[in-house]
Amino acid sequence: MENITEQEFQKHIEREHSKLSISGYLKEIVYGGSDGIVTTFAVVAGFTGAQSQAIDQYPVIIVLIFGFANLTADAFSMGLGNVLSIFADKDVYKTERDKELYEIKNNPEFEKKETIYILKKKGFTEDQAKKITELYSKNEDYWAEFMMRFELEIPTPEHENPLFTGFATFSSFVVFGFIPLIPYILAINGDKFLISVMFTFIALVLLGVLRWKVTTQTLWRTISETVVLGGIAAIIAYFVGSLFR
Repeated sequence: MENITEQEFQKHIEREHSKLSISGYLKEIVYGGSDGIVTTFAVVAGFTGAQSQAIDQYPVIIVLIFGFANLTADAFSMGLGNVLSIFADKDVYKTERDKELYEIKNNPEFEKKETIYILKKKGFTEDQAKKITELYSKNEDYWAEFMMRFELEIPTPEHENPLFTGFATFSSFVVFGFIPLIPYILAINGDKFLISVMFTFIALVLLGVLRWKVTTQTLWRTISETVVLGGIAAIIAYFVGSLFR
């Protein structure tokens, strides 16, 4: 078998990295969408459960006002929260990595003992662990990354883009959260709440399919979990709303 060329290897790395990036954003889309559906439908269900005289008189306007207010505020909150979370993860990772590099430079023998211990726990023999540790000691940056992953068990956030991740969460929240409001926006004839329930159910099923793509679990499990948990949240919202009749 011929040796792989540097160009072929680089193409392979770029292709695999692209897959991982898409998968990471898909995860944010799923979680943002789930919150968007549940929280917006909670507004619809809450007002329907309340059924006060004022709500009976202006049901569509009230639902739309509070629905869009909730949709916008929560979407920004989730998106900004994701951005700040990734910034914080990067700061923590850099701080801990600097500590590991300091320990490697100032107390290499102790770090070697730690590395040997970790490698033996991973299934290497004493001799193999010592040889690998000696190789790691010749590359301090890689050694520090190894210790970050296997000693501190801190995953690297270096490849995460906080702005793109935050935008993915925000967009997903808005798009999926918009679905329960469609019957009220289009002024569909009939019981708008029941139609909203149907739209919400369809949205949760679609979200379950996306979860299936991300987690690679069984399709039935991801759909049923998403629909059941979303349904429970909707029932609670309706019940809370009914307390204010």
